[in-house]
This record gives sequence, structure tokens and C-alpha cells, in this order.
Amino acid sequence: MRLKDKIAIVTGGSQGIGKAISELFAKEGATVIIMDLLPKGQEVANSISASGGKSEFHTVSVTDKSAVEALFEQVNSKYGKIDILINNAGITRDRTLEKMSEDEFDAVIAVNLKGVFICTQAVAPYMKANTYGRIVSAASNVGLRGNFGQTNYAATKAGVIAMSKTWTMELGKYGITSNAIAPGFTMTDMVDNIPEEHLEAIKASIPLKTVAQPIDIAYGYLYLASEEARFVSGICLTIDGGTSR
Repeated sequence: MRLKDKIAIVTGGSQGIGKAISELFAKEGATVIIMDLLPKGQEVANSISASGGKSEFHTVSVTDKSAVEALFEQVNSKYGKIDILINNAGITRDRTLEKMSEDEFDAVIAVNLKGVFICTQAVAPYMKANTYGRIVSAASNVGLRGNFGQTNYAATKAGVIAMSKTWTMELGKYGITSNAIAPGFTMTDMVDNIPEEHLEAIKASIPLKTVAQPIDIAYGYLYLASEEARFVSGICLTIDGGTSR
């Protein structure tokens, strides 16, 4: 198992890509701490445990600094370490530039960008003390190329890439790697109801002529969290079927 005896925190681990990451990491031997506001996170943790894995669920928002710090302290106290942080939690509030409200802009910044900062700042002391850590944060290919109607979202994902590279320089000497993953269009709960004709148009625009499933993205996270990527840091791994070629 590639993550045997590792302690991994996965934010937004209740559904979609986060759920796939949680399940895959547990299968690979990690104890998975799912951190989310959605109650279905408990179902994911229960399912992992029923399958012989190890998982916990905690209702904590990535925007609540004191709650994040308290949870991380609790996890470190219980297990003696935190090996992996997966900054996956994210939201969208799509609207064109002229129609986007300040509240919609701020909400996405708070979760997708500041939430990643809060969680990484909270975990850093524990990883430094253990001289080991894997930080993998959710970017997006729209952070590389922009996207119509996603001023706020694209800005956060570009920011995540820049922060990840910065943390590589700041934390590398402590044995901590920091990377980002930029998925393309992925079949998650948020897009389940997309019209068939729209989905076909999206497929046609992708060189591989298909869309990603959550597990396709989760395998990228597994690689960057594993020992196989011990010398990989400061990269943004794009998993989008060749769209951002």
C-alpha cells in the first residue's frame, strides 16, 4: 500500500473528487480525516470503515481559522503526526464580470484561496516538527487559461498555484513538498444535470474526446502524496485530457 500508516487530512472530502481521494487514500493504507460541512461526509467515513479502512469525519469549515487549528491540534495529538494535507474544498459562484456581485466574489475567495492558506498555515508546524509532509492543493485548468463567467474562481485557482510554489521554497528544507493539481472538466455532483448536448460539446473540445471521472483526478493526488513523488515539489499537475496543451 502506497500510503501505509500515513495520516491524511482531506478538506471537502464528502463528494466528487474529494470523496474519490478519501476512498483511494484509505484503500492505500492512510487514516483519512475528512473535513467538510456536508453531513454526507459521515457516510463516506462510515463506508470506508465498513470496507476495512480508517476514517473520521469532522464538520469544520476551511474558513474558520480557530476551528481548523483546533482540529489539526486534535489530530496531531491523537496520531502523533499529520503526514498529508489535501486542500480540496472549493465552491463556485459563476457570473460574468459585470453581473458578479462583491459577495459572490468574496465567497469564492474565502473558501478556495484563503481556506487553502488557513489550512496550510495550520498544518505547517506539525509537518516541520516531523520533518515530513505532503501538501497537495486543488487548482484548476481555468487557473491557467481563464474561463468565461469565472473571474472569481479562475483567480483563486491561479492563486493556489502561486501559493503552492511559494510554499515549496519556504517548507522544502523541512522535508515538505507542496504541489497543485489542475483538473479539467470532471463528472462530479455539480455537473450531473448538465444537458446532454452541452456535455457532448465539452467532450468534443477535449483532445481525448471524453471527460474525467473523479477517480482520474484522485490518482494524481495519490502520486503526489506518495513516496514516489518525494522529489516532486512546486509543480502544477494538469489532468484535463490535453485541453491545456
